[in-house]
Amino acid sequence: MSAVFLDTATVTQGELDFSALETAIGPWTYYPHTPPAEVVTRLAEAEVVVANKVVLDARSIAAAGALRLICVAATGYNNVDLAAASDRNIVVCNVRAYATPSVVQHVFMVMLNLLGRYNEYQQLVKAGGWSRSPHFCPLNYPFHELQGKKLGIIGFGELGHGVAHVARAFGMQVLVAAHRGRPAGNGRSRFDDVLRQADVISLHCPLNDATRNLISARELALMPSHAILINAARGGVVDESALADALLAGRIGGAAVDVLTQEPPALGNVLLDLNLPNLIVTPHIAWASLESRQRLINEVAANIAAYRKGKIRNRVINPVTD
Repeated sequence: MSAVFLDTATVTQGELDFSALETAIGPWTYYPHTPPAEVVTRLAEAEVVVANKVVLDARSIAAAGALRLICVAATGYNNVDLAAASDRNIVVCNVRAYATPSVVQHVFMVMLNLLGRYNEYQQLVKAGGWSRSPHFCPLNYPFHELQGKKLGIIGFGELGHGVAHVARAFGMQVLVAAHRGRPAGNGRSRFDDVLRQADVISLHCPLNDATRNLISARELALMPSHAILINAARGGVVDESALADALLAGRIGGAAVDVLTQEPPALGNVLLDLNLPNLIVTPHIAWASLESRQRLINEVAANIAAYRKGKIRNRVINPVTD
């Protein structure tokens, strides 16, 4: 069976081992990037396609006469027209839970940086502040421990559970938010109550109509003035202009965002214009440890191998037609 990987550069710059893919199926054709105009041509003979972010719409799927399996090299599959794939009896599979250790590590990296005021102390040292200090330990920036702090988690799936597990090891109290507008229960607190009580809010919910701008000016105003917001979910979950305003006005203690509404931010972003020690912006890399990306490739290979044996795994179901 012939296979094509449409956007290898979104997961590797050559440092990953693709031997599991080569064992699962062959021959392969690899493309670092695939512009929209080239999708149909590159799918022409493929029976299996792997794509991370390349859009596989109804037109490209309809034109791919040999296609039998679509493997999304990610958990999210909004780049695939599931109805069109179902109409053609094409199986769509994704990869799940592969990035949990990487994302959890990232959340605590930025949490510790902000609560420990790492940026300020690094700048103090670089500017000679320690060298000029009359004391062995300059205490310019009071900082805090994680132990005893309240962590509010919004989105309690695979990643939320992973963050909660590590938080408890640090001695944090975990508050899990119910969906906005729903009552407390089953171990969850009311959404607004979590915002009011938490010292740190960590977002792990998907982006959909219910969560778009979930954290806006109203929600930021509910947070304590010392509280920190961490967004390793999706950019659209947070109103970025409202977050910038809150940071500039000192209405919250800090923020770390790994995701923006538009990625890459070729046209700029209000958060990128801020130069604040209590704001950390990273380029959507929470998921992308070397180990995480290798697990991703190995899981894609496992999906392909299972399909060839007639045992479909990680199948994405189109709720409209399946």
